[in-house]
Amino acid sequence: MSKKLLFCILVVGCIFMTGCFKKGQKDVVKDFAKKIEKSKGYHLTGNLEIVNNEETYRYTVDVSSGSNEKFRVSLKNKTNNHEQIILRNDEGVYVLTPSLNKSFKFQSEWPYNNSQSYLLQTLLQDIKNDSNKTFKETKNGYEFTTAVEYSSNKELVKQIIIMDKDLNVKEVNVQNKDGKTQIKMQFTKIDMKANFENNYFDLNENMQTAVVEENTEVVSKIEDIIYPMYIPANTKLTSHDTMKTENGERVILTFSGEKPFLMVQEASGKASAMTTVPVYGEPLFVGDTIGAMTDSSITWISDGIEYYVVSDTMNQEELLDVVNSVSVMPIGK
Repeated sequence: MSKKLLFCILVVGCIFMTGCFKKGQKDVVKDFAKKIEKSKGYHLTGNLEIVNNEETYRYTVDVSSGSNEKFRVSLKNKTNNHEQIILRNDEGVYVLTPSLNKSFKFQSEWPYNNSQSYLLQTLLQDIKNDSNKTFKETKNGYEFTTAVEYSSNKELVKQIIIMDKDLNVKEVNVQNKDGKTQIKMQFTKIDMKANFENNYFDLNENMQTAVVEENTEVVSKIEDIIYPMYIPANTKLTSHDTMKTENGERVILTFSGEKPFLMVQEASGKASAMTTVPVYGEPLFVGDTIGAMTDSSITWISDGIEYYVVSDTMNQEELLDVVNSVSVMPIGK
């Protein structure tokens, strides 16, 4: 066999083999699903940025996923070290606030009832559920663009999921209809072979072992009353009441008109014993913290103050408009 003929055969063979091993969209989805399914547990870390109005909130994220649909997501605010933990175990879904020795228990399908930028299972769910998703191979890996479902923010419509050649997710960008990134999750480390102790996802264990390193102090007096920047049309503040509580003060703002609602602000002291509060709703981001949303109310704790907005006439979207305007700036005293 001549050298020229041998060379041609080798070239054709290389081209053929390259074509065979080049992955298409279906291959990547299948292999990504297999990667998650084969993992008995994974641990990942990263950095999360969330844009709310004019503010950008930054968190250090630590995620653990164990067998039997157990999850532990630690979100630590980079500004004040305020840490909250979202926990799912056999007993339910919890949001833990260790600094106040308090947790909220949800009757919820979290994390599968909404998109989650920091969980591999929900990213895969979004990829599989979107029949109109786009896919492209890049120099360093692959990119998916899919629709998203954030019940707490209908402005978010799509996400770009960036993977490397080994199908490790490197970055997720969640965008609004104008193509502006509102949520950015950057993954710094992923271990798909993580092992966890039996009590790793236990509520009491997580409350007892959480290290509180916050820069904020528990308060007993409300120095600055916070008013919403947005109030529905033909609705206005009609009363303002302050009263004493066991932990300090409570302020009740009553708004009357076409869309009446109450806004309560209360000093949230640290409980002497671990307290679990049942919530019939869903966890959601509110400003710099994680709160709870029901059909008619939203509750959250920020800088030692517990906030509660409730209305019998407003839907969740209208409630969120009011609540999201609260985090813009404090007004009054």
